[in-house]
Amino acid sequence: MATTTSIVLAFVLALFAARFDPSASQSLKASVSCLDCDHHFDYSGIEVAVKCDKAEKLSVVSTDSDGSFSVTELPVSSPASCLAKLVGGPSQLYVPKSNTVSRVIPTTTHKELNAYTLSTPLAFYTSRPATPKSQLGSSKNIDIPLPPEWGLAPSSYYVPFFPIIGIP
Repeated sequence: MATTTSIVLAFVLALFAARFDPSASQSLKASVSCLDCDHHFDYSGIEVAVKCDKAEKLSVVSTDSDGSFSVTELPVSSPASCLAKLVGGPSQLYVPKSNTVSRVIPTTTHKELNAYTLSTPLAFYTSRPATPKSQLGSSKNIDIPLPPEWGLAPSSYYVPFFPIIGIP
């Protein structure tokens, strides 16, 4: 009787050991960068989300003080369909659209089989970047003076509406 339980126990442990393969875990290692910061900027607390195509689970990680982050277990077997997105931080971040989302790709520098990195850098500004005036629209309101005796609100409160007259 004791030998049967020990054989079953050995079988269960062997089955568990066969399923547990530490070298098969897929890890993503990358970093974020600041485009207008000095060299002593503390990157800790910046959130990065990693979402894969066929996975329901979203992985959210925080960066270290040097801007690096690591996702130790990617939620799918093929990380080629995964995206990483810069979510936010402890203070307001200004992120260009081209640097918001990046694809997860296999690492070419490491000899590890299941190491991944990002195809484009996740970068941000800590202050609003200067944009040329030609890219910004006018924010001035058009205010047509109305007689006060009409009792109407200023004309800038109304949505511009141009009725088409003459169509039956």
